[in-house]
Amino acid sequence: MKTTKTHLKYLEWLSAEDMHLASKQWLSELSFLKDEQLFFEDLIRKYIFELIAPDQFKKTTKIVESLSSSRKRTEKLIKLIETHERGLKVMVDGVEQVIEEEVYKNEHKRMIVEVSEFLKGYQDLKQTLFTTVKKISKSEKKGLNQ
Repeated sequence: MKTTKTHLKYLEWLSAEDMHLASKQWLSELSFLKDEQLFFEDLIRKYIFELIAPDQFKKTTKIVESLSSSRKRTEKLIKLIETHERGLKVMVDGVEQVIEEEVYKNEHKRMIVEVSEFLKGYQDLKQTLFTTVKKISKSEKKGLNQ
């Protein structure tokens, strides 16, 4: 996956509340993705015989591996964000901790990029999966109508 370098200067103006809300949003999205990934696994099981056909096997293997990798990455990101969220107290404890607060902001900055890149890659995976299943579904319907 090709990564692009993103500069996040605006983070200096994000409040602790903004970072908290961003973390909650990420957790919500990733929680939804976990359910969606289970749906995709069921979808793959439904079309398994068509997906393992010789003309689809390489593509299917890559999709299944990508989905498995995505599930693992989703779990890791959830744990990482939950830990990050617990660390927010350094921003709101009322104690002047310039270094610790800067470290937290830099971590948040890194996570913005990491979560964004993950979500972009996941969208690509979904598109590939839907395109593949749609193609198989159409060929099934064609076969039934003949």
